[in-house]
Amino acid sequence: MEPTRRDFLKIGAVGGAAAAVFGFDLQPAFAQLRALKIGRANETRSTCPYCSVSCGVIIYTIGDRAKNVTPQVVHVEGDPDHPINRGTLCPKGSSLQQEILNDRRLLKPQVRRPGATDWEDISWDQAIDEIAQRVKKTRDDTFIEKDAQGRRVNRLESIAWAGGCTDTNEFNYLVVKTMRALGVVQIENQARV
Repeated sequence: MEPTRRDFLKIGAVGGAAAAVFGFDLQPAFAQLRALKIGRANETRSTCPYCSVSCGVIIYTIGDRAKNVTPQVVHVEGDPDHPINRGTLCPKGSSLQQEILNDRRLLKPQVRRPGATDWEDISWDQAIDEIAQRVKKTRDDTFIEKDAQGRRVNRLESIAWAGGCTDTNEFNYLVVKTMRALGVVQIENQARV
Protein backbone atom coordinates (compact mmCIF):
# COMPACT_ATOMS: atom_id res chain seq x y z
CA MET A 1 0.00 0.00 0.00
CA GLU A 2 1.30 3.44 -0.94
CA PRO A 3 0.55 6.19 1.64
CA THR A 4 -1.31 9.23 0.40
CA ARG A 5 -1.06 12.80 1.52
CA ARG A 6 -4.24 12.33 3.56
CA ASP A 7 -2.68 9.35 5.37
CA PHE A 8 0.39 11.44 6.18
CA LEU A 9 -1.77 14.20 7.66
CA LYS A 10 -3.74 11.66 9.75
CA ILE A 11 -0.56 10.08 11.12
CA GLY A 12 0.91 13.50 11.86
CA ALA A 13 -2.24 14.63 13.72
CA VAL A 14 -2.40 11.40 15.73
CA GLY A 15 1.32 11.60 16.56
CA GLY A 16 1.00 15.23 17.68
CA ALA A 17 -2.01 14.45 19.86
CA ALA A 18 -0.19 11.47 21.39
CA ALA A 19 2.85 13.62 22.15
CA ALA A 20 0.65 16.21 23.87
CA VAL A 21 -1.32 13.60 25.86
CA PHE A 22 1.66 11.52 26.98
CA GLY A 23 3.71 14.59 27.91
CA PHE A 24 6.39 14.64 25.23
CA ASP A 25 8.36 17.78 26.15
CA LEU A 26 9.33 19.99 23.20
CA GLN A 27 11.14 22.62 25.30
CA PRO A 28 14.64 21.14 24.78
CA ALA A 29 14.03 21.09 21.03
CA PHE A 30 12.93 24.74 21.07
CA ALA A 31 15.94 25.67 23.22
CA GLN A 32 18.29 24.00 20.74
CA LEU A 33 16.56 25.87 17.92
CA ARG A 34 17.46 29.16 19.63
CA ALA A 35 21.18 28.32 19.69
CA LEU A 36 21.78 30.03 16.38
CA LYS A 37 25.01 30.34 14.45
CA ILE A 38 25.30 33.88 15.80
CA GLY A 39 25.05 32.75 19.43
CA ARG A 40 28.83 32.85 19.95
CA ALA A 41 29.57 35.55 17.36
CA ASN A 42 30.86 39.07 17.94
CA GLU A 43 28.61 41.97 16.92
CA THR A 44 30.04 44.91 15.00
CA ARG A 45 27.82 47.84 14.09
CA SER A 46 28.54 49.46 10.76
CA THR A 47 26.99 51.41 7.89
CA CYS A 48 25.80 49.91 4.62
CA PRO A 49 28.16 51.10 1.84
CA TYR A 50 25.73 51.02 -1.08
CA CYS A 51 23.81 54.30 -1.19
CA SER A 52 23.49 57.61 0.56
CA VAL A 53 20.72 56.48 2.92
CA SER A 54 23.40 55.18 5.34
CA CYS A 55 21.43 52.32 6.88
CA GLY A 56 22.83 50.75 10.03
CA VAL A 57 23.91 47.11 9.88
CA ILE A 58 25.13 44.57 12.41
CA ILE A 59 27.91 42.28 11.17
CA TYR A 60 28.35 39.04 13.12
CA THR A 61 31.83 37.51 13.04
CA ILE A 62 33.36 34.41 14.56
CA GLY A 63 36.99 34.57 15.60
CA ASP A 64 39.06 34.76 18.75
CA ARG A 65 40.14 38.37 18.09
CA ALA A 66 43.78 37.32 18.20
CA LYS A 67 46.40 39.45 16.50
CA ASN A 68 46.79 38.81 12.76
CA VAL A 69 43.64 36.64 12.67
CA THR A 70 40.86 37.66 10.29
CA PRO A 71 37.42 36.96 11.77
CA GLN A 72 34.92 35.08 9.61
CA VAL A 73 31.66 36.87 8.77
CA VAL A 74 28.72 34.56 9.44
CA HIS A 75 25.71 36.88 9.27
CA VAL A 76 24.70 40.46 8.40
CA GLU A 77 21.40 42.07 9.39
CA GLY A 78 19.82 45.47 9.81
CA ASP A 79 20.40 47.34 13.07
CA PRO A 80 17.06 47.68 14.89
CA ASP A 81 18.45 50.52 17.04
CA HIS A 82 19.56 52.61 14.06
CA PRO A 83 17.35 55.69 13.57
CA ILE A 84 17.42 55.58 9.77
CA ASN A 85 16.42 52.03 8.86
CA ARG A 86 15.25 50.63 12.25
CA GLY A 87 16.42 47.13 11.35
CA THR A 88 15.24 46.98 7.76
CA LEU A 89 17.53 46.56 4.77
CA CYS A 90 16.94 46.76 1.03
CA PRO A 91 17.91 43.75 -1.14
CA LYS A 92 21.38 45.18 -1.77
CA GLY A 93 21.98 45.78 1.93
CA SER A 94 20.73 42.29 2.74
CA SER A 95 23.38 40.84 0.43
CA LEU A 96 26.34 42.45 2.24
CA GLN A 97 27.61 39.07 3.45
CA GLN A 98 28.02 37.90 -0.14
CA GLU A 99 29.97 41.07 -0.95
CA ILE A 100 32.30 40.55 2.01
CA LEU A 101 32.89 36.84 1.33
CA ASN A 102 33.04 37.03 -2.47
CA ASP A 103 36.10 35.23 -3.82
CA ARG A 104 36.24 37.73 -6.71
CA ARG A 105 36.52 40.73 -4.35
CA LEU A 106 39.55 42.89 -5.11
CA LEU A 107 42.03 43.02 -2.25
CA LYS A 108 44.84 45.01 -3.88
CA PRO A 109 45.02 47.87 -6.36
CA GLN A 110 44.95 47.17 -10.05
CA VAL A 111 45.76 49.34 -13.05
CA ARG A 112 45.21 48.97 -16.77
CA ARG A 113 47.93 50.85 -18.58
CA PRO A 114 47.18 52.79 -21.80
CA GLY A 115 46.92 50.36 -24.71
CA ALA A 116 46.86 47.28 -22.47
CA THR A 117 44.02 44.77 -22.44
CA ASP A 118 44.61 43.23 -19.01
CA TRP A 119 44.63 44.57 -15.48
CA GLU A 120 47.94 44.58 -13.63
CA ASP A 121 48.27 44.12 -9.84
CA ILE A 122 50.33 46.85 -8.18
CA SER A 123 51.32 47.53 -4.57
CA TRP A 124 49.53 50.06 -2.39
CA ASP A 125 52.67 52.21 -2.26
CA GLN A 126 52.89 52.26 -6.05
CA ALA A 127 49.19 53.13 -6.36
CA ILE A 128 49.50 56.02 -3.91
CA ASP A 129 52.63 57.31 -5.66
CA GLU A 130 50.94 57.20 -9.10
CA ILE A 131 47.82 58.97 -7.81
CA ALA A 132 49.94 61.66 -6.15
CA GLN A 133 51.95 62.23 -9.33
CA ARG A 134 48.80 62.54 -11.43
CA VAL A 135 47.14 64.92 -8.98
CA LYS A 136 50.24 67.13 -8.87
CA LYS A 137 50.58 67.15 -12.68
CA THR A 138 46.88 67.96 -13.14
CA ARG A 139 47.05 70.75 -10.55
CA ASP A 140 50.22 72.23 -12.07
CA ASP A 141 48.73 72.14 -15.58
CA THR A 142 45.23 73.44 -14.82
CA PHE A 143 45.37 75.63 -11.69
CA ILE A 144 43.51 78.93 -12.17
CA GLU A 145 45.03 81.89 -10.33
CA LYS A 146 42.92 84.69 -11.84
CA ASP A 147 39.55 84.79 -13.57
CA ALA A 148 38.69 86.64 -16.81
CA GLN A 149 38.32 89.97 -14.95
CA GLY A 150 41.75 89.62 -13.33
CA ARG A 151 40.46 88.81 -9.85
CA ARG A 152 42.48 86.29 -7.81
CA VAL A 153 40.44 83.06 -7.49
CA ASN A 154 43.07 80.33 -6.82
CA ARG A 155 40.94 77.36 -7.80
CA LEU A 156 41.28 73.97 -9.41
CA GLU A 157 38.29 72.99 -11.54
CA SER A 158 39.80 69.90 -13.19
CA ILE A 159 39.63 67.69 -10.07
CA ALA A 160 36.54 66.79 -8.06
CA TRP A 161 36.04 64.85 -4.85
CA ALA A 162 33.03 62.68 -3.93
CA GLY A 163 33.00 61.17 -0.44
CA GLY A 164 31.17 57.99 0.48
CA CYS A 165 28.50 57.30 3.07
CA THR A 166 30.79 55.00 5.07
CA ASP A 167 33.54 57.59 5.52
CA THR A 168 33.99 58.79 9.08
CA ASN A 169 33.58 62.42 10.07
CA GLU A 170 37.28 62.61 10.82
CA PHE A 171 38.21 61.24 7.39
CA ASN A 172 35.83 63.64 5.66
CA TYR A 173 37.21 66.58 7.67
CA LEU A 174 40.78 65.79 6.61
CA VAL A 175 39.80 65.19 2.99
CA VAL A 176 37.91 68.47 2.72
CA LYS A 177 40.85 70.35 4.25
CA THR A 178 43.23 68.68 1.78
CA MET A 179 41.00 69.33 -1.23
CA ARG A 180 40.51 72.99 -0.23
CA ALA A 181 44.29 73.35 0.17
CA LEU A 182 44.69 72.06 -3.40
CA GLY A 183 42.11 74.58 -4.60
CA VAL A 184 39.44 72.00 -5.49
CA VAL A 185 35.98 73.56 -5.63
CA GLN A 186 33.86 70.53 -6.64
CA ILE A 187 33.54 68.71 -3.31
CA GLU A 188 30.56 66.51 -2.55
CA ASN A 189 29.61 63.76 -0.15
CA GLN A 190 27.00 61.16 -1.00
CA ALA A 191 25.88 60.65 2.61
CA ARG A 192 22.94 62.70 3.81
CA VAL A 193 23.32 62.01 7.52
